[in-house]
Amino acid sequence: MTYIDFTKMVASGNDFVVLDNRKRKITGLPGLAKKICDRNFGAGADGLIVLEPSKRADFKMRIINSDGSEAEMCGNGARCAALYAKENRLAGKKMRFETLAGVIEAEISGDRIRLKMSDPKDIKLGMDLTIDGRGRSVNFVNTGVPHAVIFTDKIGGLDVKDLGRKVRYHSAFAHRGTNADFVEPQKGNLLKVRTYERGVEDETLACGTGVVASAVIAAAIRGFRSPARCLTKSGEILKVYFKKSGDAFKDVYLEGGASKVFCGRYILN
Repeated sequence: MTYIDFTKMVASGNDFVVLDNRKRKITGLPGLAKKICDRNFGAGADGLIVLEPSKRADFKMRIINSDGSEAEMCGNGARCAALYAKENRLAGKKMRFETLAGVIEAEISGDRIRLKMSDPKDIKLGMDLTIDGRGRSVNFVNTGVPHAVIFTDKIGGLDVKDLGRKVRYHSAFAHRGTNADFVEPQKGNLLKVRTYERGVEDETLACGTGVVASAVIAAAIRGFRSPARCLTKSGEILKVYFKKSGDAFKDVYLEGGASKVFCGRYILN
């Protein structure tokens, strides 16, 4: 019988299977992700996080979505990877790890994990797009992965899966597609955020890069200040810190929790 050891982790309701593959013995990651992330026949997760060796940092983090596609970055997944690395002595409380979106810095303090994100880029405000038969103002930003941000005053009644899928596959974002964030501004520098995630192909309970995108766009358009507080569907509030210089943003940090749920062995067929 052949098996692999894994750890199930969660950050803001976004759940992941985490594997230590620094010896590169595990292959066929896209197919493995589809199987192990299956909520009926596998361990169940939004994505598979794989830690590999890096010549540039403490380790390399790869995020394979549940559909087998590989993402450049995942904010919630990165917090899980950081906690896993600390608990398994791959790194200390402060660490640097490589992603397809660049090298990410992380610091763990108690039950909080703070990530220094890559600088947002490709910001496009007020794009007029026809979605679901009506015109909508859509804002775009890449926070490691692409995000389309749409403001709404009725976030609770939205069919995020249906509308998000239409945004995700809109021709304006071809060929890569985009994640879709629906944002309702509140008093007290608070944003309610719901996200349809590309690769998961459904709404998730939270998206780290999505709340960063939402905070950046809210600062650009609605005057939100740092730190912006983002209430996710899971109920956790994530904090986004940033510095705004003209139309650009830098020194962007994402802060939130992460936890280990269980450890197990997955039998390879």
